[in-house]
Amino acid sequence: MTYLSPIGPLELSFDGPVLTALRLDGGSPGRDCRPLPAEVLHWLDLYFSGCNPGFLPPLAPQGTAFAQRVWQELLRIPYGTTVTYGELARRVGCRSAQAVGQAVGRNPIAIIIPCHRVVAAHSLGGYAYGTDVKRRLIESEHPGRQTR
Repeated sequence: MTYLSPIGPLELSFDGPVLTALRLDGGSPGRDCRPLPAEVLHWLDLYFSGCNPGFLPPLAPQGTAFAQRVWQELLRIPYGTTVTYGELARRVGCRSAQAVGQAVGRNPIAIIIPCHRVVAAHSLGGYAYGTDVKRRLIESEHPGRQTR
């Protein structure tokens, strides 16, 4: 299913009403015209209107136990804030910021599981959909904030 967002079409996958994947599509919208589940649609509408949704729709990201631990910690990063890969590694009890970065990069539910809120120690860091999209997402959560 496709959601037309300010950063481009988002491609969403579901198992019933449970979101299993959200990717920035980059392709043409409209491949699947079924309506999105109401909770996911409401979350995305709130987020892209500049509001903190304050709730999570039903999610079921698939990954290793380590990746799941990292993604759960991503969900604890407050709206409008960022943490470094090193800090995230400390929070999940991992000595390797690189291993944590790889798990962050494998996040199958972008935006809702906020991998864009993880930055490098002295720069914005990478992002699967490009640093311009990462910058826009971070700045949309904190109007007036300029990122590196």
